Amino acid sequence: MRFSSLSQWLAWQEHLHFRDIDPGLQRVGEVWQRMGGNRKLPFKVVTVAGTNGKGSSVAITAAILQAAGYKTATYTSPHLLRYNERICIDSIPASDSDICEAFQRIDEARGDISLTYFEFATLAAADIFCRENVDVAVLEVGMGGRLDAVNLFDTDVALITPIGLDHMMWLGDNREQIGREKAGIIRRAKPVVCSEATPPKTVMDYAESLSAPTFVRDQDFYYQDDNEHWHWHNGDVSFEQLPLPLLAGRYQLQNSAAVLQVCYLLNQQGLRITEEAIRQGLRTIRLSGRFQLLPGQVTRILDVTHNQQGAENLCTVLKETQNEGKTYAVLAMLKDKDCKAVAEALNPVIDGWFLAGLEGDRGMSGEELGSQIAPITGEAKTHCLDTVKQAYEAAMNAAVPGDRVLIFGSFHTVEAAMLFLPECQQPVSQAS
Repeated sequence: MRFSSLSQWLAWQEHLHFRDIDPGLQRVGEVWQRMGGNRKLPFKVVTVAGTNGKGSSVAITAAILQAAGYKTATYTSPHLLRYNERICIDSIPASDSDICEAFQRIDEARGDISLTYFEFATLAAADIFCRENVDVAVLEVGMGGRLDAVNLFDTDVALITPIGLDHMMWLGDNREQIGREKAGIIRRAKPVVCSEATPPKTVMDYAESLSAPTFVRDQDFYYQDDNEHWHWHNGDVSFEQLPLPLLAGRYQLQNSAAVLQVCYLLNQQGLRITEEAIRQGLRTIRLSGRFQLLPGQVTRILDVTHNQQGAENLCTVLKETQNEGKTYAVLAMLKDKDCKAVAEALNPVIDGWFLAGLEGDRGMSGEELGSQIAPITGEAKTHCLDTVKQAYEAAMNAAVPGDRVLIFGSFHTVEAAMLFLPECQQPVSQAS
């Protein structure tokens, strides 16, 4: 074996390819073929693309499928604390040894073909899932869809979550262009579910060109929120008084409604997902870093939100869970994100901003972040520090019992906080 530890493999992969992001399916497809794999995997596949809500949709889908008794695999990215989180079977992360053995098989098959860090991960997930004989896999697209490594594999049901402006350097600068990239996960004559009531026309046009049946919220399936419960129906099935999903924010009902349509379609394809499995799944979802609450005299909230659409959702959740005290923000972001749009969306509900830097070439310093958003947030309530830990400590010093501190802006921001917050070494609660 080239390396004996997962950390060694990952450090090597980070510098193997000449660029971190290199969209395209030719190289990764050639290696998978050499490994004896096919584009059609030997189990049911649900592929999830979109800008916001992908991780939540994967978690909801997997929870319901597990409750229905299926051996359920998930592939997500990025991770928070451990790389192994990306590759799970029945919510249990793959072991270091399983991942290392998959990496070795990929390395032997690739020959002189160069792969990115993400491509190694995607092939490792598929390899492990095949060897473990899973029943169904829920695969989250990393970026875009059409040229993302996950799109190497044919889907049985495509789920496209709300589409906003993100990764514009790669995907386009408007919703129609980005939507066409996301629509790349659609397969001929295979159904596609749209979480949005008005998806980009490019998504609908591409689905039509492939004779792929489309199911759009508020046209083909519907939900109603009555505060304590919610209701869902399409043309054939109706579920009344469903439990609210165990994820914070009423907008999670939008994600859940689309997932229920996915489950309906999987039933049509031969699976058996009962109403009781749906209810049990909604009650048992777990997902770190999405309005994740750490209770105490000062409540801490961890959230990976990093774009305008996500920030608008986060603002709504903060209003829905309004507390009597103040709300302070610890924010750190990557250079390629629209920090101004994020600040504009959240500034009305934030009493003080504590800005931090992130390490690495893509990370923005606290001073740089401050220079961009202080005209929006106000100089008086904006403080620039070097690290997430320093910004967190400053925010906690400013807070009094009854206040709350929101730590957000990137997966990297939440990861940095989790590494020094002792509560994150234990299971934590999420708002419901």
